[in-house]
Amino acid sequence: MWTDLSDHRIRNHQLGNLYAGSRFTGSQKCGDNKYDVVVDIQNLNLEESTLSGYLNIKGLTPEFPELTTYFEGEIIGPKYSFLTRKWQAQHYIDVAHWKRFPSFQKYVSVFNQDGFVYDPENEDFVYMRWKEKFLVPDHHVDNIEGASFAGFYYVCFQRSTNTISGMYFYRHFTQWYQELSLRYEQQRSFGSYEFR
Repeated sequence: MWTDLSDHRIRNHQLGNLYAGSRFTGSQKCGDNKYDVVVDIQNLNLEESTLSGYLNIKGLTPEFPELTTYFEGEIIGPKYSFLTRKWQAQHYIDVAHWKRFPSFQKYVSVFNQDGFVYDPENEDFVYMRWKEKFLVPDHHVDNIEGASFAGFYYVCFQRSTNTISGMYFYRHFTQWYQELSLRYEQQRSFGSYEFR
């Protein structure tokens, strides 16, 4: 039996240069300290409004000069609103963090209204939350002196500039606005093709 696949296509899961396999490099600033960061996106699922990947940070602790965590993310849109409603983030915390993104200013008065749904596929800015889940390769480690992955990142990817800015939030930190600043790194690889 022959199956005609000519009308069936695999949807391209990509928002500009945010796609499975993309890499972003830059830094995270915490107080007067600045650390090198590399983020590798492993999966992007637009139907589920999710993504996942690895976040690598260097120099955060003397005991572990390089740490890599696996994270899962929510893309703000039809499935996830700007209100976090978990991870110890209350409404005022969400507002305080989202407002730090200049592109969010036009949504401050409407983001919490019934019926408001952000459309990331048709906007230059893609808002997300990234939650680090565990340390790689040892997923049993849940606490490292001088480092935390108990919180999460408020993230904004700007497609036109291929940049990611973000802020790490953990309720028990005295410095709430640890700034993440990343830029897309051009990869030398082949694109994806569909054979018919």
